[in-house]
Amino acid sequence: MSTFLVVMLGAAMLAWPAVLNGYPLVFIDSVSYLGQTLFPEWPWDKTPAYGAVLHLFHWGVSLWPALGAQALMVSHLLWMAQRGARGDATPGMHLLVCAVLAAGTAAPWFASTLMPDVMAGVAPLCLLLLAFARDRFSLAEVVWLTLLGAVAIASHLSHLPTALALVVFVALATRRLLPIARAALPVGLAVFGLLVANSWATGRPALSPHGAVFLLARLQADGPAAATLRAHCPRAGWELCAFARNLPMDSDAFLWDPRSPLNRTTDGRPLAMGGMRRSGEAAEIVARTLSERPAEVADAMARNALRQALLFEVGDTLDNTHLAASARRAIDRLPAGERATFDAGMQMRGELREAAAPFLQPHRMLVLAALPLALFALALSVWRRDWVRAGLIGGVLVAVAANAVATGALSAPVDRYQARIVWLLPLAALLGLVPRFGAGLIDDARIRARMSAWRTSSSSSRSSSLPAS
Repeated sequence: MSTFLVVMLGAAMLAWPAVLNGYPLVFIDSVSYLGQTLFPEWPWDKTPAYGAVLHLFHWGVSLWPALGAQALMVSHLLWMAQRGARGDATPGMHLLVCAVLAAGTAAPWFASTLMPDVMAGVAPLCLLLLAFARDRFSLAEVVWLTLLGAVAIASHLSHLPTALALVVFVALATRRLLPIARAALPVGLAVFGLLVANSWATGRPALSPHGAVFLLARLQADGPAAATLRAHCPRAGWELCAFARNLPMDSDAFLWDPRSPLNRTTDGRPLAMGGMRRSGEAAEIVARTLSERPAEVADAMARNALRQALLFEVGDTLDNTHLAASARRAIDRLPAGERATFDAGMQMRGELREAAAPFLQPHRMLVLAALPLALFALALSVWRRDWVRAGLIGGVLVAVAANAVATGALSAPVDRYQARIVWLLPLAALLGLVPRFGAGLIDDARIRARMSAWRTSSSSSRSSSLPAS
């Protein structure tokens, strides 16, 4: 069976939720990514990378090719992960990996949703394969992993802290320049791309020109920023001083509710795009809070990160909440047949969560079982001096933990944020425990065996070339 066919079959397994739904899954935020090229409309609160990639495949005609490309990307990366962990790949093992992930984890639900959430797992795999298994890939494959990793990191700002944590992990684990450079290159490309794109769009060379407002939402919900406002208002002159007595409040309500202090003027009138307009003031309040209340901020972040680590259900991506008012705007720009198919889908009809419920039940149990298995596989790899698999498994554990910190501490603990990456744990357990190629030889032993065979061959060749006495 050819590699292409096997990867295609794996992609089909991972895309089954879209088939069940009758259309690629979307979310309230999908409109921002699709709208980048369909309206067009620059997303002030998101990065532009994922929307640009989507357009490469839908071209305002259909979202099915974009869904197919996304599932194919994940399947191909799983094939490469098997090669990296085992030294080579087999069709049977690839189909087993895809089947386990498709049946027992959230991976197919995010592969079937047109959101950058799927990239939360893609980015760590790219960086870890580049750092620890580069010798098992061709130059073209290394370039592909580098570019894919850069796009995955740039697709959402929460992926950047996780990627930086992995670079630090690679540095500590290898203490060698080349692996560190290979892991850092996609991060550097992502940062450079975001700086250039935001400089062009907003005139500000920043990773997130308005990102401070999201951190303010989290810090006021936890209390420290609300205390800062009460301590310095009204003399600080911030417009939010007028609403200091109403804080803290839920972070999502603070960001998006039209009645939120962020989205009203000081005299109570609606303020369109309040988050964007008040991002400068938000940066001042955040800076003052961090300098004056570092212990309170650290305590709140630690509690949120721990809570986030325990939340990993598929979450709110299955509902039709706000889809008629959000994603429908983008779907309306597609041909009439696409709109009809979207409206007929289970998600839009509000029936997907109930239909999906039986398939979601194994997720938590599999993740909880995979964690000790992954730790055992890590210990076994270290004992065997199998540094490639040890690096890959250890890196996955670091990535899952770093994602909990980046999303829970800096945004808000939400099921979807951890579910989008925690499926890497079953993958790490699978690839860490299955037999390797080459009779299970570790890398050092494999190299020594090859050198011994070469010396034996060279010695035999010289002996046969000596003249007979």
